[in-house]
Amino acid sequence: MRLGLMVGYSGAQVAIDMNMIHEAERLGFHSVWTAEAWGSDAVSPLAWIAAQTTKIKLGTAIMQLPGRSPANTAMTAMTLDALSGGRFILGLGTSGPQVVEGWHGVPFDKPLTWMREYVTIVRDIFLREKPLEFSGERYQIPYRGPGALGLGKPLKSILHGRKEIPIYCGAMAPKSQTQSAEMADGLLLTCMHPERFDVIEPRLQEGFAKSGRSFDNFDVAPTIAVIVGDDVEACRAPLKQSLALYIGGMGAREKNFYNEYICRIGYEAEAKKIQDLFLTGRKAEAIAAVPDALVDAMHLVGPPARIKENFQRWKRSKVGTLIIGTQQLEAVRLMAELNA
Repeated sequence: MRLGLMVGYSGAQVAIDMNMIHEAERLGFHSVWTAEAWGSDAVSPLAWIAAQTTKIKLGTAIMQLPGRSPANTAMTAMTLDALSGGRFILGLGTSGPQVVEGWHGVPFDKPLTWMREYVTIVRDIFLREKPLEFSGERYQIPYRGPGALGLGKPLKSILHGRKEIPIYCGAMAPKSQTQSAEMADGLLLTCMHPERFDVIEPRLQEGFAKSGRSFDNFDVAPTIAVIVGDDVEACRAPLKQSLALYIGGMGAREKNFYNEYICRIGYEAEAKKIQDLFLTGRKAEAIAAVPDALVDAMHLVGPPARIKENFQRWKRSKVGTLIIGTQQLEAVRLMAELNA
């Protein structure tokens, strides 16, 4: 199993801990990953990191589909890949309806079709086999719809980029996971229980059956938190806050992919309670309702010996790249040691 380091997206101020990234690279981490929500973007920080590293791979987890046209995403990917010496991994995701419609101002409509068309266009641009033409439900290239001047022409990328730039899809919904296994090189997961891979695997096998892929050439890459400390409850506390947010408030009651996943791994009653409390403004109670067992299942917290024991569950899983989020240099060093 390979290790990745999650940088994520910024808070109110942009800050990148290059000392931690340099240490991860020195210790042999496979990759470093950035993200975006509705503040800092995923690409600018990754370019900054690329300029100050030499070996570690550079991934986006994720670049949001509504934020860029497929052509712009392909140009960005090829440019950053070329400047970094072939280290770029393109991680894509739709984001959720609240962000898509509330921030980007576009409809969250047929996300599976959206992702399929988007990935197809990006791959065609990478391949440069012919000038780009595409006719789908969401994208028509060249555009000939309302308001068109009729002057558009099929174009081929001026830049000869790497044809095999890996594409990962962020997907928590079952049908999206199947589609990822069919058409992508990897699956990015925000939440994962390493001992409940049975919830995900049938979906992936369904996609593999269509694409001819298998786990031999497909990367399952979940993100987990690692917090080292003697006080286990104190280590769990910030993760209970984040889990309460994702389970309770990251999406509407009727469309929250994270809540649905937590239900599928055996915490249906707890997920419903957390969501009810969160959506009625009782956030402190929602946080308190997050079970210790759920935190321990999805993250690594506590003294090094405890983390070492719980890490074995991840090593036995079918995870290819374990992306860790941490603010502790000692956690980066501990994970490198445990994964050696």
